[in-house]
Amino acid sequence: MAKLSLVGLGPGSLDLMSVKAQQVVKSADVVVGYGPYVKMVSTLIDQQALVRTGMTKEWQRADSAIQHVQEGKNVALVCSGDAGMYAMAPLIFELLSTQSIQIEVETIPGITAANACASLVGAPLGHDSCTISLSDLLTPWQVITKRIEAAAMADFAVTFYNPRSKKRQNHILEAQQILLKYRDPETPVAVVNAAYREEQSVQLSTLESFTNLDFGMNAAVIVGNNSSYRFDNWIVTPRGYKNKYTLDDGETREGQIPGRSLIKNHKVNEVE
Repeated sequence: MAKLSLVGLGPGSLDLMSVKAQQVVKSADVVVGYGPYVKMVSTLIDQQALVRTGMTKEWQRADSAIQHVQEGKNVALVCSGDAGMYAMAPLIFELLSTQSIQIEVETIPGITAANACASLVGAPLGHDSCTISLSDLLTPWQVITKRIEAAAMADFAVTFYNPRSKKRQNHILEAQQILLKYRDPETPVAVVNAAYREEQSVQLSTLESFTNLDFGMNAAVIVGNNSSYRFDNWIVTPRGYKNKYTLDDGETREGQIPGRSLIKNHKVNEVE
């Protein structure tokens, strides 16, 4: 039976792409994707038919992939990062449900941009975090700002996707101002462009100053929470171990019990 495989390519280098993802692309009858993403897997392409489209042609890619499966072909629809994260999987499932189409679908997970970028700067997403796209092509800006405000109030570390484009210069500035209402201006920030690709660049800054850096749509901006700090060229967002244990010797703090809920007391508050 023909199958549609939604393949997450990860950040772009073959060594960070799962073995299964590579196998699915190699064995597909048809490979469908945004041109630059198909290029990422060019070394895996042999006899497969190719369907490549440009920016803003997501519906056409999805429709083509579905049609090829209905014709009895195994299709690999390739996406950077993970297919379910700001990529093609949601649209595919929307089309299938809306049009009542029954085909076999599998999703091959990939390393997301947030994870790839975070790995280059230490552990900035070590505790609760969220991702927010600043592109308002499909989501009203008023909705996006509400999400930024909520993330800021809840003290999430935040990864901003699509932070800036030639036409959209002010969204990242507004996001910065929202976060500054709740976080110290010296909160560490990483701006990572094209993680694990030839054009990769990593810039470390602060919440107050990062918008002065040069970056665009291919970058991800990771903003720490109120516990995050710089350590050499790393950003660390603590998981909270020091609330329960002394980090010098690993001993359990007075009043705390390993494996049990954190007990709030005066001594714990002093180290938070």
